[in-house]
Amino acid sequence: MLKTVNRVLLGLLGLGLFALGGSVLLGALDLQRHWDFDVPGWWPFRGPDDVVLGTQGRTRWREEDWWWPTVIAVLAVLLALLLWWLLAQRRHHMDQILVNSEDGATTRLDGRALENVIKEEAQVLDGVSQAQVRLTGGRTTPTARVRLLLEPHADPVQILGHLSRETLAHARESAGLDRLPSKVRLREVRHRARRAA
Repeated sequence: MLKTVNRVLLGLLGLGLFALGGSVLLGALDLQRHWDFDVPGWWPFRGPDDVVLGTQGRTRWREEDWWWPTVIAVLAVLLALLLWWLLAQRRHHMDQILVNSEDGATTRLDGRALENVIKEEAQVLDGVSQAQVRLTGGRTTPTARVRLLLEPHADPVQILGHLSRETLAHARESAGLDRLPSKVRLREVRHRARRAA
């Protein structure tokens, strides 16, 4: 749902910016005179000397009592909508995962418990200093986001292999999931260089 809303909003914003840019370009290059065509009477930019917002447009409603409260209210609503949209982009912890049991009923699995199991199993891998796990996505199609902090001697290829074949496979099988897509980020522990005496 959120992806669809994002695509629609970005599409509408893109179309609006394209139309505005095209109208400004049409007037700035004086294309209607060069190509000999007329623009509608309401068209804002008729030639290279026109501005986006003239003096009359800027000062038209300034003396009206309702103007500034309306401007402030519209900006406040716009700010609230933008903040809501920004907060909606954040992926929260998944509280429960819905799993189909063998008898056809739906079972609820605690998402945080599964996160902790993956985290504890990942932290015992050789070369892993610290692990963080977060489950995101839908309740029936979770995605594991794993962050690993590696020791300087760690072999990233070997750790990724163990994580994929063992840790995440165990979590997928124990939760009864058909698949458990994962995104893994690796970082190395920062350490000071040692001086040789």
